[in-house]
Amino acid sequence: QVQLSESGGGLVQAGESLTLSCAASGNILSVNVMDWYRQAPGKQRELVAAITSADSTNYADSVKGRFTISRDNAKNTVYLQMNSLKPEDTAVYYCHARVVSTTRLQYHYWGQGTQVTVSS
Repeated sequence: QVQLSESGGGLVQAGESLTLSCAASGNILSVNVMDWYRQAPGKQRELVAAITSADSTNYADSVKGRFTISRDNAKNTVYLQMNSLKPEDTAVYYCHARVVSTTRLQYHYWGQGTQVTVSS
């Protein structure tokens, strides 16, 4: 079994910064892509940023230049540094990972979600 544990959400004012963290633990052989999604009330879940095990990154247009995704492969942890936050960034942020377990099978896992609220 594999667990994703998120932390770092909270309430901030527009223009401020937050850093989210997500650590994968359990029966892990390797972690491939790790990414962050978000879901605002009444909206579909959307991809925010993704990073491969080779540190190749991809961002949603709405966060380019403001958010930075990074990872520590030794700790199976992914980070999302969010700068210049805007009220429209308010959402529940979910960590997602494609994990190869010790059975050598790949599975998708989700974190429990962490609330980010940006006030104007």
